[in-house]
Amino acid sequence: MASSSGKRFMKLAGMTASIAGKAAKNSFKHFSSDEEKRAEARSDMLKDVGLQIADTLGEMKGAVMKVGQIASQYKDVFPPEVAQALEKLQKDAPAMPYAQIKQQVERELGIPIEQAYAQFEQQPFAAASIGQVHKAVLPSGQKVVVKVQYPDVDKNCDSDLKQVRMALKMTGVLSMSRELQDQIFDEIRDSLKDELDYVKEAQNLAVFGAFHANDAGLIIPKVIKSHSSRRILTLTEEMGETLSVAATWDNSIKQKIATQLFNFSAGQIFELYRIHCDPHPGNFAFRPDGSVVAYDFGGIRSYSDAEVQIFKRFMRHALKADVTALEQDLVTLGIRRSDEVTIPGDFYQQWLEICLKPFSIAPYHSGDFDFGNSQLHHEVMAQAKTALKYFKQFQPSPTTMMLDRTVSGQYWNLVNLGVSIDLSPLVTKYLDE
Repeated sequence: MASSSGKRFMKLAGMTASIAGKAAKNSFKHFSSDEEKRAEARSDMLKDVGLQIADTLGEMKGAVMKVGQIASQYKDVFPPEVAQALEKLQKDAPAMPYAQIKQQVERELGIPIEQAYAQFEQQPFAAASIGQVHKAVLPSGQKVVVKVQYPDVDKNCDSDLKQVRMALKMTGVLSMSRELQDQIFDEIRDSLKDELDYVKEAQNLAVFGAFHANDAGLIIPKVIKSHSSRRILTLTEEMGETLSVAATWDNSIKQKIATQLFNFSAGQIFELYRIHCDPHPGNFAFRPDGSVVAYDFGGIRSYSDAEVQIFKRFMRHALKADVTALEQDLVTLGIRRSDEVTIPGDFYQQWLEICLKPFSIAPYHSGDFDFGNSQLHHEVMAQAKTALKYFKQFQPSPTTMMLDRTVSGQYWNLVNLGVSIDLSPLVTKYLDE
């Protein structure tokens, strides 16, 4: 990791200047080419740029890498070439040396690490962009896990985000108004700053723990307040298997897991009006009885009652294939541009036929949906290519950005779990309440 803010700035500024040069060169070189060749050249340039951004951000722990991870999940905000390249940032980051972790723990807790913990494993069992997690034992003998934030991550947050935005802007990948850019990056910055505040995460853990207290099979770790601070979070040890291990279990167990994951997200959005919006598989652990342990409550998005009612209305209109009402919902949500261009009902109907299949709602699909063999993502890409002429009539919405991230993340969790399940009773349950 760069040792100072100045070095980080220079590294990011160098990346930005290089990307700007590539974008300008591509534009000049293919200025007189036909539209198809320009599109092909731009796609190649974006692949190169995406890899350059991913490589640069991957070398730098902290906020800038987290920005890259968040960006990779917003495929409606960034070109697919860039988002795909950034997906490599979702993998575990290299661990930080124990000496720095020890120093950070002692600085935050104000006592020697040997006094705070009877045991503290030097090798982390998880390392991510803004911190890493170590197993430990309290003096009382209680087993815990300790989440330690990397030093100075929060200090570089704003400058890191500004540089990444500038790089993307110079590439021309942010084809939206300045106002919408501001709204989207404000959303990303707020989410990032929330994740950097472990005091706020401790509060989130208490709220969500209470909300799910009676949900058998959903386990949320408890905070050990005496050993927690803004940059250190000590939690009760709640272990389970990885998603790849759970994928080998019987389908009956996988159905219980899928139900827990559905209730986890749907219950929060429709009943709590707050949602855990980072359903990365590493933020869950699974047990052979079908129960699910949920981690990492830093990225939380709250919604108003009016927003939640719009979400419900949108789903009801989608299930009824009422495309006229559906389009008005999209305008209300800020997704459909409210201009004079008319979009035929068939456009919406084709998307509904694809996107509603996993919910096992007739006539789109009936019975169990086989997520393990799902072709939904391929169908979406194919449909997108045939509907390009209407895509300028839509734009990312700050209101739905985190919700989109959650829904797509949970879809991929079920795909990787390889479960076959009928979700229609759960859909009906939440929309009828």
